Amino acid sequence: MAINYKIRAKTEPGVAGGGAKKFYATMATNGEATIDDIVKQIEMSSTFSEPDIRGTIYALENAIQDFLANSKIVRLETLGSLYPTLSSKGENSAEEVDSGSIKKVGVYYRPGKRILETINNAKFHKVK
Repeated sequence: MAINYKIRAKTEPGVAGGGAKKFYATMATNGEATIDDIVKQIEMSSTFSEPDIRGTIYALENAIQDFLANSKIVRLETLGSLYPTLSSKGENSAEEVDSGSIKKVGVYYRPGKRILETINNAKFHKVK
C-alpha cells in the first residue's frame, strides 16, 4: 500500500514574472473506489450478501443526510466524524444577519484515529 505523489513546480506569488520556482510533492490519485468496489470488498470478508451491504450503505447515507440537515455532528466511531458547516457574508449589525446572509453550506469530514494512523504509516510512491 502506497500513496502516489508527483512533482509540481510553483512560482512565487506576488513576484513579477513568477520569481524563483520551487518544486513540491502533490497528491497523484490512482483512480477511485466506487460503492460497487466497496461492496465487493466487504462481501469477500463478511457473511453479508451484496444486497444487504448495498442496502446498509444507502440507509447509512440517508441517516447521515437527515442528521446533518438537523445540525448534528455524525460520529462514525473509528471512521471519523461528519459535521455541517456554513459561511456567510458579513452584515453591519447582528439584527441584519438572517438566512439570506448564508452564502454556502457544506460538510466537513474529520477522519478517525485508525484512518489517520493508516495514512500516516503508508509508504510513498513517486509517479510521473
